[in-house]
Amino acid sequence: MKFSELIESIRIGFDSLRANLMRSLLAMGGIMIGITVVVLMGWALQGLDKSLEDTINLLGTDMLYVDKWNWAGGNNWETERARKNITLQQANELAERLTSAELAIPLSQQWGKTITYGDEKLAGIMITGTRSEYSLTPAGTVTEGRFFSAVEDRYSANSAVIGYGVSSVLFPKGDAIGQTIKITGHPFKIIGVIEKRGTMLLDFVDNQIFIPLSSSIGLFGNGKSLSIAVKAGSEARLDEVRMETIGLMRSIRNVAPGQKEDFSINESEAFKEQSATLRLSVWGVGIGLTLISFLVGIIGIMNIMFVSVTERTKEIGIRKAIGARRSSILLQFIVESAALCFAGAIVAFVISSFFTFAVTKAMDIKFLTPYVPPQLLLIATLVSIFVGIIAGIIPAFRAAKLDPVEALRYE
Repeated sequence: MKFSELIESIRIGFDSLRANLMRSLLAMGGIMIGITVVVLMGWALQGLDKSLEDTINLLGTDMLYVDKWNWAGGNNWETERARKNITLQQANELAERLTSAELAIPLSQQWGKTITYGDEKLAGIMITGTRSEYSLTPAGTVTEGRFFSAVEDRYSANSAVIGYGVSSVLFPKGDAIGQTIKITGHPFKIIGVIEKRGTMLLDFVDNQIFIPLSSSIGLFGNGKSLSIAVKAGSEARLDEVRMETIGLMRSIRNVAPGQKEDFSINESEAFKEQSATLRLSVWGVGIGLTLISFLVGIIGIMNIMFVSVTERTKEIGIRKAIGARRSSILLQFIVESAALCFAGAIVAFVISSFFTFAVTKAMDIKFLTPYVPPQLLLIATLVSIFVGIIAGIIPAFRAAKLDPVEALRYE
């Protein structure tokens, strides 16, 4: 087939679309919906992947967290609740005996607390008691001021390092350093502000306040289970540190050989599993809607193409009479069907772009981009053309097989 024939087929196809504009738009409905779903699904999954990456960076790729609870869920809640608490003595013993890790730091977390600043109250805050070494972990990075020192920890200083969310609500002008807040009625001086760290999967971390562990025990007692943050030092050492941590914790908590651990080792892998489940759900719903939309679109376009073949039977007969080959007729109608789907994809791109921009601006969702990624547009274009070929191939064969004499007689 000559290149000129291909260009002529494309021109005839688009001329036919323009001549029957309303019919073409109705036929494109299913394709437009299908392509829109594909594009928005890919856009949402890309945002989910970014949120996962942010969450992993937040937790630290070389961090493990020993806890009474499994953060990812999946275990029996009653069984986990029956576990013995992780005590400060056990956390200190693990820190002393652990040789492969860079750091092991106890964390005492109090959820849902209310703090006050002057006449303002802020509820739903997590108060985390820890040691000065926590500043060496990703979660302890300050953007203003400093983290508390070992001396402040040792002498139970009333020093506080607040999260970005707390700072933005109570101190919108950015003047948090040096101010005094009250935790359970006790004054604490703000010495630092943690950088913004919240993600879709961990949005509560910005509503957190760090105080010395000794101060936390003085305020809330030592009856709750602690967590232990273990910093491996590098991702390559993570397996070694995990194995030593499990072995030492089993020894410290007197877990007999063959018995299941009565504690959990939490890390970024837990959020990878959560993300994989969420991704699978999005894919399942999206693919189901897409297949239904494409099926409706294919049936609609196929019917339109059959009508087009019937309406242009005499034209096909004339073309064959003056020497047009069957392949040329076949290509003409396949190109027309593909062009119909491609036009539907262009409309879908416009709808998708408007939707993504409107959603991100109206809801201020940080992990989603205000535009459709270019690679998704390319994929959607190729899919639309493929669907058009599938929808048009049977009507095209019917047109190509018409007898020129019978076609010329058609009225």
